[in-house]
Amino acid sequence: MFEAFFRPRSVAVVGASPHPGKLGFDIMNNMVKYGYQGKIYPVNPTAHTILGKFVVNSLDKLPDDVDLAVLVLPGKVVPQTVRDLAPHGVKACVVISSGFKEVGGEGTLLEQELVKAAKETGIRIIGPNCIGIMDTAVGLNASFAGSMPNKGYIGFFSQSGAMCLAILDWSLDNAIGFSKFISLGNKADVTEIEILEFLAEDKETRVIMGYLESVTDGQRFMEVARKITRIKPVILVKSGITSAGARAASSHTGALAGADAAYEAAFKQCGILRAHSVRELFALAQSLARQPLPKGAALAVVTNSGGPGIIAADAAELGGMHMAGLQPETVDELRSFLPPIAALYNPVDMTGTATPALYERALSVVAQDPNVDGVAVLMTPAASLNSKELAEHICKVKVDKPIFSVMMGRHSVEAGRIHCMENGMPSFDFPEDAVQAMRGMLTYRQWRESKPAAVAQVKGDKAAVMEIVAKLRKQKRLNMSENEARKCFEAYGVSTVRSLPAATSEEAAAAAEKMGFPVVMKIDSPSISHKSDVGGVKVGLANRVQVIEAFHQMTTQVRKLMPQAWLRGVLVQEMVTGGRETIVGLSRDPQFGHVIMFGLGGIYVEVLKDVAFRVVPITPNDAEEMIRSIRSFALLRGVRGDPPADVAALAQTLVNLNALVMDVPELAEADINPLLVLPRGRGVVAVDARISLSRPKGE
Repeated sequence: MFEAFFRPRSVAVVGASPHPGKLGFDIMNNMVKYGYQGKIYPVNPTAHTILGKFVVNSLDKLPDDVDLAVLVLPGKVVPQTVRDLAPHGVKACVVISSGFKEVGGEGTLLEQELVKAAKETGIRIIGPNCIGIMDTAVGLNASFAGSMPNKGYIGFFSQSGAMCLAILDWSLDNAIGFSKFISLGNKADVTEIEILEFLAEDKETRVIMGYLESVTDGQRFMEVARKITRIKPVILVKSGITSAGARAASSHTGALAGADAAYEAAFKQCGILRAHSVRELFALAQSLARQPLPKGAALAVVTNSGGPGIIAADAAELGGMHMAGLQPETVDELRSFLPPIAALYNPVDMTGTATPALYERALSVVAQDPNVDGVAVLMTPAASLNSKELAEHICKVKVDKPIFSVMMGRHSVEAGRIHCMENGMPSFDFPEDAVQAMRGMLTYRQWRESKPAAVAQVKGDKAAVMEIVAKLRKQKRLNMSENEARKCFEAYGVSTVRSLPAATSEEAAAAAEKMGFPVVMKIDSPSISHKSDVGGVKVGLANRVQVIEAFHQMTTQVRKLMPQAWLRGVLVQEMVTGGRETIVGLSRDPQFGHVIMFGLGGIYVEVLKDVAFRVVPITPNDAEEMIRSIRSFALLRGVRGDPPADVAALAQTLVNLNALVMDVPELAEADINPLLVLPRGRGVVAVDARISLSRPKGE
């Protein structure tokens, strides 16, 4: 199918114009200007020739060998035009036209009609509302962009046309080349998933790079990406990461799982490198496309100035890498030709008198040190140092390790930076960019070499959970009571605190005596999600009298604050002490499905938002990574005399929660808050639990 888009024998430009300044002229000009060798058929009702090409005045006069049609017409006529193109052998259309889903209302209906026309004819469509497509290998520029990318090894796609144009312009100034350049527009037919699959198979593409605003099918996207990233690196920028994109939710998990959390988790789970800026996107892409992957995290720095060398060292340590310890033989060799005042122990500071030849020799020696996994070559402008000459020298050094040039400044080093880029060596303005690129390359290597893990099989009591779900559906309730939620978690192997229900103060006192003091009392109502907000939790009740008083005080206050709430009474629970408070839960993301969350309790989740997410299904490895990824993980290892927490039991709880929601997808949101993690070997205990169901279909 993509042969018709990127290797067409002939292209029809429907809506071609003889008038400069019109999109129809710009597309024709690009088709002619950049060397496309196939036949070009401009379609226009009145013109005779456009840019030396004879015009076809109506679609019925088109020959029957047209593979690709580029449509630049009023949106309202596009669906019928697609139908009219089918008899002429057209297999693919790039719809430049706008006025579809992006404007809402009638535009959405018009896009639905376009999709219908595509299905009826079998013609595949990129767009509508897109810039177009380009293939540098064959000189195909079926777009209205103002230029053509340089040839290269990066396959790029974007949902934003404006982003396409900006990135194209930026790449030309920085000697970055592309194999394919694809504007997806509204993704009415061809989606980012199909583009990923195509670029994975494309022989001219070494690295896949993209700008995403949304994903059409989250689970399918992850399935495809997992396979592709084992073969080629995929680097994506995802927009819409602020809290403005977060949806309203009643659970802690749902509230914390904003628009970006599921994407961040999904990318990690399928090996996609997430770039948080366009600058980082290019730093990673150019490095992965032209340099070998580092074998480890040991960085060496060769510089003519101490300050930038220190900046690079700081960036390495902060970025999870380290400065390589050079072997004595390397230091001795450097000492043999560098000036006496040079620093030899990494960063290697040759001082401001360094010449291009000295750079080349020092780089060669350092890069061959077996302790070094990658080298950043730093240059600060000096009157005696020509950047172009320096670039020529350092580009001669060839080793099976990544080398990055950093030429600090702008005007005086531009020629050197361009020479490096043109000769396969990534070049950056600042040391931090080079370090970040190497860190991303190492992350990708670690992913590619890791063994895919399977989802653990957990045998839960699905029937018991479905019985509770059926009862809620019958009663037209969405929220479970705490007791019902606890039973669901228990059915899947999650240990919960001992608990007894009580409808009266006497029953509460009897339950407390049976359990043993001190106890905790909680209001029992499926109508109340956050009990503490209405005074529905009392802790440390030490005797019968305190239990009875707490019962009356609690039920009276709750009825006053929430007169419509259905009160069953209270739950009397054992008071568990010790352990570390954590929170686990799940929510439903509209694009990826269920997402599991983990974090430490208290201020760590409420204020610091120190949490981790993964998309269901998760593996035991995912569970371990979630726990270790939070900034406050050190607290679980044990600090200041505290014993280490039972991290294995905590990870198993996440795996059990994964099994629960996979078996019972009707669950919409859930929290275990707090989940007490006891010292190693003693397990975990769910102290409070809540679950809500998704709304039945049609409501």
